[in-house]
Amino acid sequence: MTQQTPQVPQSPPELAEVRNFRDVGGLPTVDGRRIRHGRLFRSGHLAHATAEDAAFLAGLGLHTIFDFRNAADIKLEGPDVALPGVQNVNIPLTDPADGAEFWTMVRDGELEQLRVVLGDGKAAGRMANTYREIITTRTEDHSRVLHALAEDSVPALMHCAAGKDRAGLSIAVTLLAVGVERDAIVADYLKSNEPAGRYKVRRSDSSAAGMSPEVMELLSPLFGAHLDYLTAAFDAIEEVWGSTESYLADGLKLAPATRERLRDQLLTD
Repeated sequence: MTQQTPQVPQSPPELAEVRNFRDVGGLPTVDGRRIRHGRLFRSGHLAHATAEDAAFLAGLGLHTIFDFRNAADIKLEGPDVALPGVQNVNIPLTDPADGAEFWTMVRDGELEQLRVVLGDGKAAGRMANTYREIITTRTEDHSRVLHALAEDSVPALMHCAAGKDRAGLSIAVTLLAVGVERDAIVADYLKSNEPAGRYKVRRSDSSAAGMSPEVMELLSPLFGAHLDYLTAAFDAIEEVWGSTESYLADGLKLAPATRERLRDQLLTD
């Protein structure tokens, strides 16, 4: 049975240990409707949520939390805090072993190593490639999420580690499926660059040298939301399926009736 949606403040208090939280309600669709407030939320991981954070999240009336972290993420950060009556669904959108050495280098590597691996646009290129790969190889996972939302999994919260890449793409795909305007999808994605949304970079060397301006500049493409990344995902849809409609129908196997149920779940009248 679908839970009753509580009244959700459109400007919630800043959460102490949950980064990048927001309700995507209010975003406009191409046919003049809007995402309903209190139905779809996004954030970074919930592993370090304080008691006050957890109480706020519990008050949202969530049915399902979709956690897109992999096993390595969960080992590093810890499991999400448990919220009473909320279903937690873990759908790793990257292989647990994929990039493990790379992220160890990000945390532990010295400046010269970072220059070689991340400099000259390599970091941004890696991120754009990751977005393309998730879109083209994780269609079954995104289909699973959308079918769940169409049935009974709302209100829902989607998160990964930082809440900007894997969760950001999953939110974008959901918004595409219900017809949200492309510019509105982009604007919501870029909100992850706001101070309250930025992921806290952690390195084993937290000294002035280990966290120097040059190191932070080299790491910046990995921890920011950049339009080029989302554009790479949209371009991949066009290249592989020819159009968004074909992607939704053929790639994600969304029947018209399922899309209509999804719109009923997420949109205002």
